[in-house]
Amino acid sequence: MCIGLPLQVIATRAGFATVAGRGGQREVSTALVGEPALGQWLLVFIDGARELIDPQRAAEVNATLDLVEAAMNGLGSDIGSDTGSGRSPVQPHDDPGFA
Repeated sequence: MCIGLPLQVIATRAGFATVAGRGGQREVSTALVGEPALGQWLLVFIDGARELIDPQRAAEVNATLDLVEAAMNGLGSDIGSDTGSGRSPVQPHDDPGFA
């Protein structure tokens, strides 16, 4: 499984953007998404931007990554009771398509 990181553009140059988020900053290729604006959010995998995303989507992905990190660190099952979106997380038994 590939996991993209939501990172915010803090500087640009032809074909690249310097991005920050998740505790660091780095330069990534923007060949697949075009020239982003300062402040734009990108979904980044390895060293390349794969998608332009809005701030809400960036927050959702960050919240999900926080949950994964918490689970990997062995935190309790109460993690994830609030997704930050004002919605309760969907449980498998709540999904009509779950069999």
